[in-house]
Amino acid sequence: MAHSPKEILQKYWGYDSFRPMQEEVIDSIMQGNDTLVLFPTGGGKSICYQVPALAMEGLCLVVSPLISLMKDQVQNLSNKGIKAACLVAGTNSLEQEVIFNNCIFGKTKILYVSPERLTQQVFIQHFRQMKVSMIAVDEAHCISQWGYDFRPAYLGIARIRDYHPSAPIMALTATATQEVVVDIQKQLLFRNGKRVYQSSFTRNNLAYMVFAEENKDGRLIRIINKVGGSGIVYVRNRRRTRAIADMLIQHGISATYYHAGLEAKERDLAQLRWMKGEVDVIVATNAFGMGIDKPNVRYVVHMDIPSSIEAYFQEAGRAGRDGKKAYAVLLYNQDDLGVLDANIEASYPSRQIISNTYRAICNYYQIPIGAGEDCQFDFDLEGICNTYHFNVVEFYNAARFLEKEGLVVLPDREDAESKLYIPIDRETLYRFQIDQPRYSDLLVMILRLYGGLFTSFVPISEKLLARQMYMNPDQIRNMLLHLDALKIVKYQPQKKKKQIIFPVPRIDAKDICLTDSNYRNLKENAIIKKDAIRNYVVNTQLCRSEMLLAYFGEQQSDPCQQCDHCIVNKKQTPTQELRNEILGLLKKKPMNSNELLSEIAHIDESRCREELRQLVDEGLVGINKQLQFFV
Repeated sequence: MAHSPKEILQKYWGYDSFRPMQEEVIDSIMQGNDTLVLFPTGGGKSICYQVPALAMEGLCLVVSPLISLMKDQVQNLSNKGIKAACLVAGTNSLEQEVIFNNCIFGKTKILYVSPERLTQQVFIQHFRQMKVSMIAVDEAHCISQWGYDFRPAYLGIARIRDYHPSAPIMALTATATQEVVVDIQKQLLFRNGKRVYQSSFTRNNLAYMVFAEENKDGRLIRIINKVGGSGIVYVRNRRRTRAIADMLIQHGISATYYHAGLEAKERDLAQLRWMKGEVDVIVATNAFGMGIDKPNVRYVVHMDIPSSIEAYFQEAGRAGRDGKKAYAVLLYNQDDLGVLDANIEASYPSRQIISNTYRAICNYYQIPIGAGEDCQFDFDLEGICNTYHFNVVEFYNAARFLEKEGLVVLPDREDAESKLYIPIDRETLYRFQIDQPRYSDLLVMILRLYGGLFTSFVPISEKLLARQMYMNPDQIRNMLLHLDALKIVKYQPQKKKKQIIFPVPRIDAKDICLTDSNYRNLKENAIIKKDAIRNYVVNTQLCRSEMLLAYFGEQQSDPCQQCDHCIVNKKQTPTQELRNEILGLLKKKPMNSNELLSEIAHIDESRCREELRQLVDEGLVGINKQLQFFV
């Protein structure tokens, strides 16, 4: 029996009512309107397509650029009892066939795919047989070359509409300028009756702060101690995630770290510990945060300048989703401004270098032109660079371009887990257990620990099974291999090394579609975005919130009164509370400025310094020979 959207929301998510505008979005798509959704980070975009997907007859196809986010979404939906699956690069033909059959015969309600998948003939053949209710395009700004993360593969999304012309399309993004909003609708061929729903980007509870700071570590420690609670610290490179987490731990702050180069189990553990509140701070690269729903994040601190306003707004917006006061702090120094310029050049290697890199990768793995689709190999970074005399950094930047083009998938997000699927029915399995009792206990344990084995491949852990069975993991692997040979299960052991994947057949390097004109446009657009974030950082004349909203085409009636600019420029007498706090601390003992700032609860140290200067000018506070302040 069909359920209404509100009944579905209550049944699967446990909420009694929708957030603002969610219900209007759901009504629009269920009426068959092409719909564009612009909600800020944490605004509840996923529910906008997941709820109607369950309310409508047929399958919802979701196009998403991030493998890790797709897997997280599928896992979260499965935990709620919702039938979902994802097709990612490296999914072998047997896994694909199981997923396709489930979609065609109505056993799956939501299917996540990467944009590259849409061009593959095997996908198109099966997609045409599916009953499709709607198509959702997540991170829709990726379809516009004016967006901050343009991906050419997104341009193929509109073509699949021809196979299901009655299915409406929903595009969702958290960050889009007005130019990108128009371009998304154009690229996705929005039809008459289209709807655009844009909630305000205003975050009244979020105080944006930007501080020039040479001693970032010291300032970070003071911010964390002053604000307290749970927080995220973003850094640009992987090595610094651990270095800063270790530094925080040395100063008595519970912390962990997260980056894409960690093994999947390490990433999951770090994320879980932070989500459960076992540690207060997670230090991470921008690989962390997509799909994370932790409402009580009190601060997000950027130790490096992000590449764009869009990226900053999305990451900073992970603070204060519970509506309570939170802080988004960006720390920078003059060197960071130079790095910002240098990163543009490094991120845009020449077209020739990109072509050479693709040719070298394909030749290294001996893939002929027209072959290699869905092949994967042990990723030998050192071997490729040594053989073809590449600088490692240059190689990686060029390879990232190839990944955006959908020609390769690099292995920094993927850790190939062992997987298991039971291709026989329960009755046949039961008869096998009777006939072969030495396998029965293992099969019973597998069925007890893992669900969904009769419909799709499920990740398993041989170590967990070994602990439960009082055996060692090698014994478990051997038994599973025997069961596979007997055609009782389909077992895919974990690969020892990280894999590079070729999602499409090899093309001639000279045919890489990024033309010189497009390349220049992309680079020029990246420079414009770099200049915008640079201006946001160095500008001391405008309210931070007003600057961010103006960038996205929204006006704020009044300054926010809580960012670093507004606080410094408030035309009011010093707060007696802050003065009393400073005097109370100095009555206990003389302190230098750093000691004093560490003790004061106020996060804006420039305000504290100004109050201290006024107290000195008024003769209420003095300075001794040790450069300590005293009452």
